[in-house]
Order: sequence, then C-alpha cells, then structure tokens
Amino acid sequence: MRLVDYLDKGASLDPGAPCFTTDGQTRTYGEVQRLSERVAAALAAHGVAPGDRVAVLSGNDPTAFTCVFGISRAGAVWCPINPRNEAYENRELLELFGCQVLIYHKAFAPLVEKISDGLLCLETEGLAADGVVDRPAVDDLAMIVGTGGTTGRPKGVELTGANLEAMTAITLMSYPWPDRPVYLALAPLTHAAGVLCFPVLARGGEIVIMRKPDVGEFLTLLERHRVTHTFLPPTLIYMVLAHPALDQADLSSLRCFWYGAAPMSAARLEEALRRIGPMAQLFGQTEAPMMISTMAPDDHYRPDGSVATDRLSSAGRPSPLVTVAIMGADGELLPRGATGEIVCRGSLVMRGYHRDPAATAAASAHGWHHTGDIGYLDDENYLFIVDRAKDMVITGGFNVYSTEVEQALMQHPAVQDCAVIGLPDDKWGERVTAVLQLREGATVDKAEVAAFVKERIGSVKTPKQIEVWDDLPRSKVGKVLKVDLRTRLAGQ
Repeated sequence: MRLVDYLDKGASLDPGAPCFTTDGQTRTYGEVQRLSERVAAALAAHGVAPGDRVAVLSGNDPTAFTCVFGISRAGAVWCPINPRNEAYENRELLELFGCQVLIYHKAFAPLVEKISDGLLCLETEGLAADGVVDRPAVDDLAMIVGTGGTTGRPKGVELTGANLEAMTAITLMSYPWPDRPVYLALAPLTHAAGVLCFPVLARGGEIVIMRKPDVGEFLTLLERHRVTHTFLPPTLIYMVLAHPALDQADLSSLRCFWYGAAPMSAARLEEALRRIGPMAQLFGQTEAPMMISTMAPDDHYRPDGSVATDRLSSAGRPSPLVTVAIMGADGELLPRGATGEIVCRGSLVMRGYHRDPAATAAASAHGWHHTGDIGYLDDENYLFIVDRAKDMVITGGFNVYSTEVEQALMQHPAVQDCAVIGLPDDKWGERVTAVLQLREGATVDKAEVAAFVKERIGSVKTPKQIEVWDDLPRSKVGKVLKVDLRTRLAGQ
C-alpha cells in the first residue's frame, strides 16, 4: 500500500466522517482526500515525477500532514524534516535525501531561507491545483527518514510501502481497536506519532492534532474528544503523572495509551497503570518502525487482575510478523535467557540506508537486522532490553547496564528523570555516573541516593558520582543525549 491508500481506505468507509481535528476545527475524510488530490496535481505541475524526493517542513499541522498524502498520490517519496533542527542539520538531510522540493509551513519561512539553495520551495497554504494525478510509487519506496544523528552524521533510512504495511498490520492485530478510533497526536508527526496515524486512518478513525506540547491541554482533549488511542514518550508521561489535573480527568474512553521511543521506569509505569489506565508498549526503531515487539494493555496484568510487575521492565513479546533473536559477538544465536545483541528479521525491516551500502551491510550482517540494543528473551518470550551497546559501563571489570541503574534511581520519590553514563576513572576504568532531574520542589542528599540504589542493585552498580541538574539535554524528539552529558561532565 502507498501512504495515501490508508487515507483512501478511511474515506471509502465514510467520506463524511471526521478525519483531522485541530483547534476545534474538523476536516472530513472527503475534504482531506480532495486536498491531497490538489497537492498531487500541484506537485505534478511543478515537475515532480514518480520517485522524486519531496520534504515537508512543519510542526504538527493538518494541512502539512495532508501534503504527505499528496506526495504519495503523486508517486513521490516523503522526507519528513524536523522543524526543531538547526538550519545546517536540515540542509544536510535534504542533501543526503536528494530532495528536489521542500513543502513548508509559512511559520518556518525564515528557516527555509537558510536551507533552500537549489530547492523548489512551496508554501503549504498555496499548494493546490486542479486535475487528477494518482501515480504508483517507484520501487515501493514510501519515505526516507533521518536517524537521530546523536552519535555522528545522520543516516537516511529507506522505508517501503511493505515496511509500513507490516507496521500497520502488526499495530492492528496487537492492540485493542473500536470501530471508529480517536487518536490524539501530541508528539511530532514527523516521527512515531505520524506513522501511528496510518492504522487509525485505515479504520476510518479521527486524528486530533495538537500543534504544541501542553500537558494540561492534552488531558483536556483526551476527555473532550473521548480519545481511544494516544502515544507519548516516557518523559512526557512523567509530566502527565506530575500534572495536578490528572486525577480529575475523565479517561474512561482510553483503550490504548502507547509508550515507547525510550526506556520507561517500571515504577512510573506501575503508577501510570493505576492513575491513567490501559498502557501499551511498543518497541522499534527507525530502521524497523515501531513494532519489533509489543505489549498490549492486558499483558500488563496477571489473569487474577494483579499487575505483572516482573514484565513492566520488558519490551513485550516479539510481534506476530517479526522474528527476534539474541546474537553473540561472533554472529551465533544465543539460547533463551542469554544476553546479547537484539536482532530481527521480517518485512518490517528497512530496505537499507540511503546511499550508504557499507552501513547497510553492517546493519544486516549474518542475515539479521542489528538493533544495537543489548537484551535477552525470558522463559515467557518477553524481551528485556538491558542497554544500548554503546551505553554499557565497564567498571572494575564488571559490565554495568545503564538502564538497570536508571530503573533503580527512578524508584526514588524525589527523582523525576535521570540518565546514567560511564566516565573515565583511573581506578575503575569507568565510574558509574548519574545525572538526576528532580521533581518540582524536591531536594536530595547524594549519599542517601547512593545508599538507596545500593540497597536495590548492589555496590558495583551504584553510581560513584551523582549530579543534580535542572534538566537533562534532549534530542528534538525528547531522548536524553548522553553524548552531551559526557561532554559537559568531562569539562567540569
């Protein structure tokens, strides 16, 4: 399926049903469909051919997201660009992707002026033309997505229609769905929140788009629109849990509150199950979008209704259309319970890195896609991610997984969020170092925090250095930038 086929499928169910709602204004499926047709005709009139790369630069906006379907209808390839990036970052991505056209929201005109050399730039409000254009994709390539670039030059991930069809199928078969879901999109539509729209559209559901992240407004919209599905990364879920309006909000319509994109504290997840309700995990990456493993709301509980606390730090079970294994350093597959790199196979996995055959070959060594995550599968086939390979700390000859230390720290009542890294140490090789972000108004004694962690996971894994910062450095999508932590702490 092309990306526009999800929109057309929803329109076939009821063209008069609500499709996109923003700021209290709703566009029906028929209206969105017709706008996508005008966008496709405008692109064709500007010389865009099947297979050409077209970028979209915008915040969360229904017109800009409709342009994605116009791009697909024209047979072109969608290249999402994060508006929070600096100009040089976006220029680098546009050059990497080989984009010929940039569609942008007028609010980003100053940024466009800095990155538009050699590009045809089309503002969203004026992008419409008459005519009928409906072309197939070239080589099934649907989109090229930039990796985070937090560890070096970003790469372009080529995702096909088959990749996104697998993701959508897994989503529809793995989580509960009413006939007409209502999905609230607060997180950026350029990332996970955007591709989660496709299964909603396929069921003819309504997508409520928030232009800006506002936790109070998020809770209001959940109640007002009787939202059934939403997605937030853990950092924003922690903010929801800390918001004074949470316990008064009517969340009874929720069927599936997805969390993912970063590890979530098991202690906070248990709190979310109690105060929010049907939490649902997804684990994936840009190269295998969203659904390598899944955990539906019911899987967070035992048959007797009690919380399955031993599963809360897992990433769920491998999804139905993906094969997951654990691989050793020499390419051998390891037995259940053994720790190694998480690898996977299936139609969810990307076609490759754009114009980078060496990186593509490395990521697919031994016939498996390498995630770069370290983990294991337990006896119930639940997947546990213990760390990113690059974040493991080797201290005094012992391997310490940063996520285990972070899970222990997050149990402390004063800690809002945290990150653990290794820093060079003459005695230990690396010393376990923790940076804490505290709850509003909280204070801590560092020695008490160390004792708190030691009691839970032992002295070897206890941070030897603890710092308290007002906030943690984060990427444009909210992930903690551990490379920035290391740089800043090394300069102290």
